[in-house]
Amino acid sequence: MTDIVFDPTDMDGMLTRLEELKGRHRELDRTIEQLELDGSDDIKVMGLKREKLRVKDRIVWLTSKITPDIIA
Repeated sequence: MTDIVFDPTDMDGMLTRLEELKGRHRELDRTIEQLELDGSDDIKVMGLKREKLRVKDRIVWLTSKITPDIIA
């Protein structure tokens, strides 16, 4: 996965990227669950869990850039 480049003028691109990341996160979740049910290699599962966390971090970061700050 490539790093996210923040371009505030490309809202459609950022929303598309966000949906891609969410899809990848769901895919990793299903893969991890299936590997755990199959009793697969713990090292492989651990690597996928790390990748899932990286994807989640990118989702949170991108969401924070898309959502405007509200000063109360």
